[in-house]
Amino acid sequence: MEALPRETIVDVLESRLREDILTGRHPSGSYLPPERTLADGYGVTRNTLKHAFGRLMQAGLLETRHGVGTRVRDYLHLGGADLLPMLVRHSPDWIAEIFEVRRSIGALIAERAAIRATDRQCAELRTLLEAVREARGGSDVQLADIEVHRALARATGNRVYVLLTNTLFNAYLPVRAALAGPFTDPEVAYGRLEPVVEAVSAGEADGARRAAEKYLAATERTMLEGLA
Repeated sequence: MEALPRETIVDVLESRLREDILTGRHPSGSYLPPERTLADGYGVTRNTLKHAFGRLMQAGLLETRHGVGTRVRDYLHLGGADLLPMLVRHSPDWIAEIFEVRRSIGALIAERAAIRATDRQCAELRTLLEAVREARGGSDVQLADIEVHRALARATGNRVYVLLTNTLFNAYLPVRAALAGPFTDPEVAYGRLEPVVEAVSAGEADGARRAAEKYLAATERTMLEGLA
């Protein structure tokens, strides 16, 4: 058994501030009240507030200007994809938009992998695909399936595809348990993904794209049903 993490007062305050920002209580572009006022309002010390500010600045939601104050950043205008896990925790509505990107990027990655994959990468893909079949339990199958997609991204030879793939999977993490529907049966999950790997290994770019599109559409449908 793994011990559950204990929330600190900084964790709680960070979560409260984040929600207040994302729900518009502190609108984008606005300056937060003075630290003493804000600390008193949340019932915390200024030191605790500074620690929470530091986390939210690192997350890209706040910026501090010395002598001016702390302002809420316009994350939709200035933020990056690293904000997605936080935004999904705030609202699962983001998942539909993530899936739209997943479909287009996933198909393109499969096509590029078919053109560029080396013999060694194709062998790795087959090994990882077999791990999907041998996995036990929906969570393990899901994780094994993810590793196949990471390998497909690596096989493109383009590190940006690798980072995009990691970003999309990281975005799923807050709701991963609800997205396990396509992975409850290892043999079915294997059979759904096998045509993608085979087309990539055969160097069939069009076939790899079509197989990936079919795989992505089928798994998306099942995952969205799980969220509903």
